Amino acid sequence: MTGDFSGLFGFSKDKGLIHPSEVAKLFISIPYEKAIDAFKAFQQDQQLKVFPYIDVQLQKRILQSLPREKASYILNKLSSDDRTIFFSALRGVEQSSFIDFLDESHKASLHKSLGYPDRSVARIINTEFATIDRDMTIAEANEHLRKFHKDTEAANVIYVVDKNGKLIDDIPVRRFVLNEPEKKVEDILDGFCTSLKITDSKEDAVQKFKEYDRVVLPVINDENVLLGVVTIDDVMDVAEQRDTAEIQKFGGMEELDYPYVKTPFFSLLKKRSSWLIILFLGEMMTATAMGHYDNEIQAHVVLALFIPLIISSGGNSGSQAATLIIRAMALKELTLKDWWYVMRREIMSGFSLGIILGIIGLIRVAIWQQLHWYNYGQHWILVATTVAVSLVGIVMWGTLSGSMIPMVLKKLGIDPATSSAPFVATLVDVTGLVIYFSIAAIILGGKLMA
Repeated sequence: MTGDFSGLFGFSKDKGLIHPSEVAKLFISIPYEKAIDAFKAFQQDQQLKVFPYIDVQLQKRILQSLPREKASYILNKLSSDDRTIFFSALRGVEQSSFIDFLDESHKASLHKSLGYPDRSVARIINTEFATIDRDMTIAEANEHLRKFHKDTEAANVIYVVDKNGKLIDDIPVRRFVLNEPEKKVEDILDGFCTSLKITDSKEDAVQKFKEYDRVVLPVINDENVLLGVVTIDDVMDVAEQRDTAEIQKFGGMEELDYPYVKTPFFSLLKKRSSWLIILFLGEMMTATAMGHYDNEIQAHVVLALFIPLIISSGGNSGSQAATLIIRAMALKELTLKDWWYVMRREIMSGFSLGIILGIIGLIRVAIWQQLHWYNYGQHWILVATTVAVSLVGIVMWGTLSGSMIPMVLKKLGIDPATSSAPFVATLVDVTGLVIYFSIAAIILGGKLMA
């Protein structure tokens, strides 16, 4: 994969040419060495176009393989948001070494952005925005924009500021095009301008873009001074990263630092093994619980037949509840104040689901007994009742645990996604055995005991 790739950009697909983002996708499917060679084959301006779309790990390797002046050119020519996103993904010595490639103005701007928390919108802010004065005519504003601003993704919206840089309003470019040139800028203001605070989180930005259906939003400080803008493409990246991290955590593993196909084997092993070990140790409590009821199992071996059925039903119901509540909290449909509403709803849901499964379990035992497919003994009706009642209790406990654990973690300041489905299932497995054998002891009474 070498040669001149200069014809790949700037033309339509029907001419056999593709967008830089699609070129970057090709790099995912080939070894790093070939991807680096392909990148070097591009012309310098085209390298700058494709670089922001490449994953961070490959970006680092590309810059390390380039002569210093070329690497410096790329980092300095990136848009401010793409530059901040790249440096935010670096740590320690790596970050310091690449910052050294920047000129003084970009260094100062970057240090300021990196001074904010990782989850702040400051980490994805673009400082290349266009501003005008409200006293200008549309014709004067257009001339001013042509002279002092360049074509960027942030230029779809023009911002009106006062002499102190304080935000007054925003104007979509279409409003300039559809109004007479001699009109004053202040005559086409609508007086409504949604903005983000520099201290807002990335999640706040995702929510605001969703609520107001915008492609770009201004970022201001406490004094209403315009500091930059956040664009929809960066917010979509944030949403994708957040959702990916939550899905990985919910699957019972640590968040990956890089895409799956680019994560080194031993790094992937480490990410997966830690939670797996914790869950395995938790499941060992199941064996401990069964050992505690060893006499009961020996006295009535038939109870052991239903252990997988009982604990899997509790774990599945708990995983369902955890999934629903975590997603509802992520979408801000629920808050911690709704805990009592959630508890009441899940207790009723658990009870209803338990009744349904309990009836199915009871019918199953009866059919097997009556058709002589299996002999559950002379007390088979009590065994069937034990299974049915246990399913009601365990499913109720599963839904209650699955719904409340995420809310408790949220209250403690821990990401609710860490209450993964495997974690809830493990908890319900252990406690489910206690519920099962306790109910069996009550219903079967002396008939259970040796």
